[in-house]
Parts: sequence; structure tokens; C-alpha cells
Amino acid sequence: MDEADLKTLLATLPVFWWEADGGAGMVESGGGAFADEHTAQRFLAALRNGHGGPSALPDDGPCRTRFEGRAFDVSRSARGDGVRRRRGRGVAVEVSDAAAGTGACAAFADLSPAAVFVRDADGRYVWANHAYAHLYGTTRDHLIGRHLTETDGPEDAARFLAFDKEVLTGGHSVRHTLVYRRPDGSPGHAAGYRFPVTWGTLPCVAGIYVDITEYTHALDQRRQAEENLRALRDHSGLPCLRLSADGVVREASSAVAELLRVRLRDLVGSPAESLLARTPERAALRRVWDDLIGGRRRSARTSALLVDGDQRQRRAWVHLSAVRRTGDWGPDVWAVITGLGLSHEPHPPLTAAQVRILALLAAGHSNAGIAEALHLSRQTVDYHLSRLRHLLGGATRPALVARAYVLGILSPHTWPPRSTTAAHPLSPA
Repeated sequence: MDEADLKTLLATLPVFWWEADGGAGMVESGGGAFADEHTAQRFLAALRNGHGGPSALPDDGPCRTRFEGRAFDVSRSARGDGVRRRRGRGVAVEVSDAAAGTGACAAFADLSPAAVFVRDADGRYVWANHAYAHLYGTTRDHLIGRHLTETDGPEDAARFLAFDKEVLTGGHSVRHTLVYRRPDGSPGHAAGYRFPVTWGTLPCVAGIYVDITEYTHALDQRRQAEENLRALRDHSGLPCLRLSADGVVREASSAVAELLRVRLRDLVGSPAESLLARTPERAALRRVWDDLIGGRRRSARTSALLVDGDQRQRRAWVHLSAVRRTGDWGPDVWAVITGLGLSHEPHPPLTAAQVRILALLAAGHSNAGIAEALHLSRQTVDYHLSRLRHLLGGATRPALVARAYVLGILSPHTWPPRSTTAAHPLSPA
């Protein structure tokens, strides 16, 4: 909530806030305590007149003041130095008379969505707002005057009373979370502050809480889901990694560490690009990654040429899924390896013409057909085939095709055959 939102909220509440210069002039004010600006000006003038004259600035601190039969709790501060003019800021909250037993800021707190209560030292409710009564499935009028033991079970009541006594004895506020019993018997969770107050002449304990039951349930469900996911990661034998938005391995399964022939502790924290062979297809992988991180895609299936700890290469088919995490600037990405080629030494660099010749050879073309398709002479095709037999270690045409698939030069998922790095389905390379 920014300052504009807060001012909009206060415009409907019995509150008056102001900022004034060192004299009697009001710079800015607001709130719903007064119906017109003239009345607000008279209130500020009355406040100043009660503290040293019409041009005096009240000292810092809270006070109780009355104006035209109405009671206000006022908190104010002054700021400035000898060169700059001192300016005053303050907030006044309309309250009923303390003698009537309603206490400070009750009119404001009664409209708060947070649960607020006041109990005396014996554990009896002297005030509560509607939100607090709603936690117990009742009304505030039915709750006020009742003892803790009438609203909570014996164990909870004893625990709350001991906490009240600790707050009163220490004399300072305490922030904490607590578990309470909801009207349907289920446990509820709340977070907030408990602090000592004086209610009329009685020393009391006040508390203001926000119900976080649903939030706690959501955290429990998320924690359980993460535990199940870790169990699946560790015991399913599935090779998988979770990558941060900047491409760093956050966690990995033991199966993928074994596959890559590295220690698991060395794998976690390493950049994912260090696991990829330096091939032209890395640019295509980068485009897929950018789409996932940018939210343009939620999942993708692709292939990558992995490099293991022994510097051997292996073609892997990977399923990528983006998972948004609260508080992170970008999603994490789960990478699950769904298929693997054979491990092999890095194949020698081939020219684009040699890759096209391998693709056409795998499709069953003769030397003459290859020459016609690529607009080459028969002698040039024969020369390239001779070079390929030497580079790939395949003595025959079937052996060359088999080596091309084993080494990951040709994709096993397409027909007609084409390179694994082809940019277009109809392109052979």
C-alpha cells in the first residue's frame, strides 16, 4: 500500500491527519473525522492553543485532547533545524471517552480487517472488534465480558493467560504466531502483536492479529509437494535437473550426475551451458530457453548434445517445463531427459556439403542422385564420400549412414533424413 492508497483509506475513517508549517498554516490534511476543511482548521488551532499559543508547534508524542465534545487520541511529531523551518505532522483518531470504557483508538480498530482484542489481567474480554469475534464464529457483543475459558479449550486458555501475564510483566510488545481452535474444531493460525495497554484505569493486554490459516495450509501443501518431488527425483532413477532463470543448476538427481559422470555436489551450482557441446544448435536451444523464461511458452521438447566428465558426447532428448516461484524474477525450469543416444567421441567437423551428402545417402540416393540434387559433379561427390569414410571410420555406404546416426550428425526423429541442427524441417542440414 503506497501513500495515496493510505490516504484514500483514511478518507472514510474517523481519523484526521495533517502536515503544518512552523506557523499556523496547514500544508496538507485529510481523513474522515471532519466534514469540512474549516472544522479541521479549527481543530488544529485548538490543539495548538492548548500547547503554547496559536503559532506554537506541539512537542513530539501522544496525548488525549477534546474538541467540541469529541475525544481524540493524537500522535504528532516535529521536524526541522535552525536553518529550515520546523514542520509538524500528526494523526488524530476519534475515540469515545475513556470513562465510558471503550479505550484508545477503538473507533479505528473496530473497522480494521485485522482481529483486535483487549483483555484484563484476569483473562476477561473488555473489548474486541468484529474481525476478532468472527474468528470464534460469534459477535463482538457476545464476546465482550466473557472469560478466556468460555471461548477456548482448557489448554489453549491456560497458554494464552500465561502469555498475557508475560506481556504484562515485561511491559513491552511481543510479535509472535499462535495456533487456536476454530469454531468447526480445526486448528487456525494467526500472526501479530500482543502488548500492554491501560484501559481506563485497568492494566490490560491488547492484541492485533491477522489470520494466516489459509496461507499456512498453502505453505504446508507446497512443502509436501516439494518433498514428493524430491522423493521422485531421488528414487525414480529419472535424469532431471532444476535450472534457475539464469541457467544455473539448482538441484539434480543422482541419475543425471551418473549419466554425466560428475559428482552431484559438483553439478549443483554449475552453469548449464557447461554441460552442452559447442555446436550450432546451441543457438536454437537459447531461443527455446528465452521463450520459457519470458513466459511465451510453458514447456518444450528439444534435443541437446551433452558433454560428460570424460569429454564424451551423447545426444539427449529433453522435456523442459517452466515453474514460476514466488519472489524470483524469473521461473525455474525443470529439464527431464526422456531419451538418450549412444555415448561417443566428438565427431570431426564436417562441412555443410558433407552433412547434406550423408542425409541424402541415408535417404537411399545413389551417387548420381546425390550429385544431381546438390548440383555437384560425380567426381566431387565421390571425393566427399571418400573423405567421409576416412573421417567417420565407415568403409561402406550403410556403415557411413549408421555412424552418422550414432554420432548424432543426423536426427533419428525425422524423415526424410536431415541434420540434428537443421533450422527448417525441409532443410537437410
